Amino acid sequence: MTIVVEKKMEEWAQEDRIVVPSRYGCEILLEKTTLQQAKDTSFPNDAYIIWYIDDGNDCIDLVRGTRVRIFDMYYDKYGPGSVQKIDFGYGRVNPKLWGYKIPEKKKRK
Repeated sequence: MTIVVEKKMEEWAQEDRIVVPSRYGCEILLEKTTLQQAKDTSFPNDAYIIWYIDDGNDCIDLVRGTRVRIFDMYYDKYGPGSVQKIDFGYGRVNPKLWGYKIPEKKKRK
């Protein structure tokens, strides 16, 4: 027999309220940016643009992750009714190659 105990938001400890993107499997590429900066094609093609409301201000972020996890992260962080829209980003780089740095070649003797 399993007993499920739900905690109310007021009962949570302060460290439980902090939203960490790695806990959701998301990566925030640009935070509170403009749409023009989010339309940059140098980002990976699996990134999403999310529109949300923070303290009455409309904000835009560019985030990598699945739509469900992105929604869960922003819902937990900003509360119900804050997420307005999640749309595909404009990136054109393969996610495997994004952020890849070419290793330095060693000098031959």
